[in-house]
Amino acid sequence: MGGGPRIVHEKLRGPNLVKEIAVAATMGLVIASFWKYKHWEMKNTRRQFYDMLDRGEVSVVIDE
Repeated sequence: MGGGPRIVHEKLRGPNLVKEIAVAATMGLVIASFWKYKHWEMKNTRRQFYDMLDRGEVSVVIDE
């Protein structure tokens, strides 16, 4: 047959199910924590606004 060098190919394996689940769970937790942090910040911003509104420091009525 051919006189060229033999190329050794790696044997292809299927996906490692445990590894795939671990990676997906880790990515999900990271993304969910960023999402939750964003919503906590929005909640705190609203709370601060309504506290200032109750103290009379800000108003939603336009002065004429």
